[in-house]
Amino acid sequence: MTLIRGPPHRGRPLHLEVPAVSLSAVLLAAGPSPSPIPTQTQTPRVPSLQDAQESATNAAGWVEQNWSTWLAIGLRVLLIVVIAVVLRGVVRRAITKLIDRMNRGGQSVDGSGIGGLLVNVERRRQRSQAIGSVLRSVASFLIIGTAALMVLGTFQINLAPLLASAGVAGVAIGFGARNLVTDFLSGVFMILEDQYGVGDTIDAGVASGEVIEVGLRVTKLRGDGGEIWYVRNGEVKRIGNLSQGWATANVEVTVHASEDLDKVKATLDEVARKMTAEEPWNELLWGPVEVLGLDSVLLDSMVVRVTAKTMPGKSLTVERELRWRIKRAFDAADIRIVGGATAPAEETPADPTAGMAAPSAYASTSSPQSLQASPLAPTSTTK
Repeated sequence: MTLIRGPPHRGRPLHLEVPAVSLSAVLLAAGPSPSPIPTQTQTPRVPSLQDAQESATNAAGWVEQNWSTWLAIGLRVLLIVVIAVVLRGVVRRAITKLIDRMNRGGQSVDGSGIGGLLVNVERRRQRSQAIGSVLRSVASFLIIGTAALMVLGTFQINLAPLLASAGVAGVAIGFGARNLVTDFLSGVFMILEDQYGVGDTIDAGVASGEVIEVGLRVTKLRGDGGEIWYVRNGEVKRIGNLSQGWATANVEVTVHASEDLDKVKATLDEVARKMTAEEPWNELLWGPVEVLGLDSVLLDSMVVRVTAKTMPGKSLTVERELRWRIKRAFDAADIRIVGGATAPAEETPADPTAGMAAPSAYASTSSPQSLQASPLAPTSTTK
């Protein structure tokens, strides 16, 4: 405490008590004095070992607090994946067994069984593989898609926007690609119903030929001229399959009306007997060659119909062979075969001048007719 004497006040001196403050305290309160040297950039602080220990301790505590949640989520995801894989394997195995059973049981000859009316073992095998492939693909898509959605739900991901967006996108794609969806569904039902298969000869309306590939969207046909037709399954309104079941060979023989019917029938029966006993026609013919009788009787001809049940797709071959043999047998038996327009009887050639008019008498200027028809010359009168 410092005593300071002030000016006198009313005859008495004034004493003030001021606390003693050190010079260093005053200088610190006033702040550092400005330095003429510019300040330098502060160097980054290097983390110490204590900082690293604190960070590791915090991380270990966070892991200790959340490890149970992580373990539960991992186990749930693993369980979903295992169940999906096992279920997919079981379903695919069941589909394979079902297809094998359909393949063994599809032997009906009336086309009422699920296997349809098939021609041979290879035909059934191809159809079974196509059906099994479609069913296995659909089952795998459903199981894996459901498992993926369940896994996303396990991670607390809101699936409502995803499902809503997928629904809207599905509707938009369905409207935009309705022809593609129609082709796909038509192809699936064509395969399931066994309407045709590879190797069949079909008439699809827009094109006809031999089936070389059956797809879920497009069917490939090879025409009679070697061309390949790509037919969309959704455009096929009707299908005529010429390769399933059996075919019929029909031959019409036109003979003269004066021929002996018994002789004609006996000759045709002999042709049928020989053809049925020879190879390879005994394998192509699935029934005896039958003479059905007169199909029509005209004024100068008769039509006799011959028919036979053949292997699918071999009717034209059998018809050509039948015509060949019938023609040779009729020539040997002296039976006249007629057909087409009857040739007109020969006539004597007409006189080319018969249609011309006779020369007229007026053509000659010296003929009496021309003289009588000539005009009179004028006469002169004199006074």
